[in-house]
Amino acid sequence: MDNRADILRDEYRVRFEANEAYRIAVWKVLCNRFFARYIKPEHTVLDLGAGWGEFSINILAAKKYAMDLNPDCGRHVGGSAKFLHQDCSERWPLEDGVLDVVFTSNFLEHLPDKGRIDKTLAEAHRCLKKGGLMICVGPNIRYLPGLYWDYWDHHVPMTDGSMAEALQLRQFSIETRIDRFLPYTMSGGRNPPLIAVRAYLKLPLVWPVFGRQFLVIGKK
Repeated sequence: MDNRADILRDEYRVRFEANEAYRIAVWKVLCNRFFARYIKPEHTVLDLGAGWGEFSINILAAKKYAMDLNPDCGRHVGGSAKFLHQDCSERWPLEDGVLDVVFTSNFLEHLPDKGRIDKTLAEAHRCLKKGGLMICVGPNIRYLPGLYWDYWDHHVPMTDGSMAEALQLRQFSIETRIDRFLPYTMSGGRNPPLIAVRAYLKLPLVWPVFGRQFLVIGKK
């Protein structure tokens, strides 16, 4: 575990350190202008594969957990969420049915194989309340056949269809399935102004033009 954690720490620093302030600002917009419709101030939320905690820092919820194998995550989310430093495919240190929402963005494709993804989804289902939501955002390989593999630690190619099916096999019903949601990445140096991010979220008609990531929401 320590070696994997060290590798993750180095990968995140190389990719995201220069853009950290911008990423936090973008996630503030995403949380306030979009994801807040699913997550209420009284909810208990788990940020799965929290990275540097951009979602955890910005989402308004009564109780927040941030799970990641990268030890830097704890430093970044300190004061915003309780850090769970572990392999997400192992049993989570939570009781059954205590979460309102599990949120994950650009994470599941980094797991070593589909078996690990399936175990992770099983834990999410166990820990969610009846009616709780699993919100999944990720790169859609259908629209990124080459760019998808530019990240060394992308292991599992996924689409909105495969994500939805994986959730259904774990007894989630699909509430939302959007194949083209957000543009692909914020780690490549292109930082559109925040006013453009706000405008984009208000204009779903342009998502099929620029969107390269899916949004799939499953309900327990």
